[in-house]
Amino acid sequence: MKAKPVIDMMCIVKSIEKVDFFNEQMNSLGYDVAGEWGIKGRRLFRKGGDNRTHHIHFYQFDNPEIARHLIFRDYLRAHPQEVAKYSRFKEKLAQRYDTTSRYSPAKKKFVNEMEQKALRWYLES
Repeated sequence: MKAKPVIDMMCIVKSIEKVDFFNEQMNSLGYDVAGEWGIKGRRLFRKGGDNRTHHIHFYQFDNPEIARHLIFRDYLRAHPQEVAKYSRFKEKLAQRYDTTSRYSPAKKKFVNEMEQKALRWYLES
């Protein structure tokens, strides 16, 4: 799939609050401390400034967002035609928007609709 060259990682922890104790260390490694960044119970760290290279998402083990992300990943793995569709959409957005602050909101509706398809697929399989 075509996308910005950003490595996304998801880490599962026992206590999300304990992640906050590592903000200074993450910052010293070049990560921007973004906090929840729109998803309750997440801690997001971003590296690379405007030319992002890494995103590290931390979730507490019982956060329902974990399943949402994994179901979406598995759906894309099982449906190459959806990967192509998603890739074309992201490519158009990347040509239109040069900043994450404009790119991310523009893809939200499309991604939400695809996530709903993924959830239906998951529940039916």
